[in-house]
Amino acid sequence: MLSVGAIIAPGFFASPAVALAAAVGAVVAVVAGAVGVFTVIRGQAFAAEGLADAGSAGGASAYLAGLPTLGGFALAGVVAAAAMELIGARRARSRELATGIVLGAGFGLSALFLYLGTTQRGTGAATVTILFGSIFALRSGDLPAVLGLGALAGTGLLVLYRPLLLASASPELAAARGLRVGRLGLAYLLALVIAVALAALSVGTILSTALMVGPAATALKLSARPGRAIALAGAIGVAAVWLGLVLAYDSYAWPPLHHGWPASFFIVALILGAYLAASAWAARGERA
Repeated sequence: MLSVGAIIAPGFFASPAVALAAAVGAVVAVVAGAVGVFTVIRGQAFAAEGLADAGSAGGASAYLAGLPTLGGFALAGVVAAAAMELIGARRARSRELATGIVLGAGFGLSALFLYLGTTQRGTGAATVTILFGSIFALRSGDLPAVLGLGALAGTGLLVLYRPLLLASASPELAAARGLRVGRLGLAYLLALVIAVALAALSVGTILSTALMVGPAATALKLSARPGRAIALAGAIGVAAVWLGLVLAYDSYAWPPLHHGWPASFFIVALILGAYLAASAWAARGERA
């Protein structure tokens, strides 16, 4: 029987960087799982990708100005969400067009700011961190901001859970019952901005959509009940983050390079594996 020491490298539990990464990663996974379930139900994964790409521009500009990247991610996300709402009309096709425009603009600004940051500071580390994340490089000051933003998004979803769920599943029925679908959509978009910014801080802007959508899609394969799916998505996300941290920490001892693999790779790979397993289980249940 394998012992814990044979699986987890020495010093893992004593490392402050690991403890901080585990705490931040757990908060991010729970928030991303909750918002992600609504994202999957609403069919707005493309919007999450557009906000993530816009967030990369905000993170790069914040790095260039010497400011916390989380603030840059969040501020750029708010601006991008406002632009998407302003450009896009009520029709789904117009919203997709608005998302595509914001996505392209985000990529362009990201390229500019990352180039300026690399040339002025003489290092490409910021590019890797912003695009692909560096969860072991988080600062202790990031945790209060993550907790605050996570609490804001979680409280909003809890207060608006039932009307937002109805507006997400059937906007026409929600409007017929007198709900203000537009305002509910704006509230959801704000929660999505926060979740994307937190995910970008953990696994980078390019992979943030995987952390947003993957656990939620997996949970909805396992349960058709939204409340249960939210709990499952959070649990799947936390498990993927924590196991990803273990594997990334262990990888520093792997031959031949002994440099370690990025935690974001392991996290996304584990989420993909969970989704494939859930899909196979659901397909088996349908055949039965």
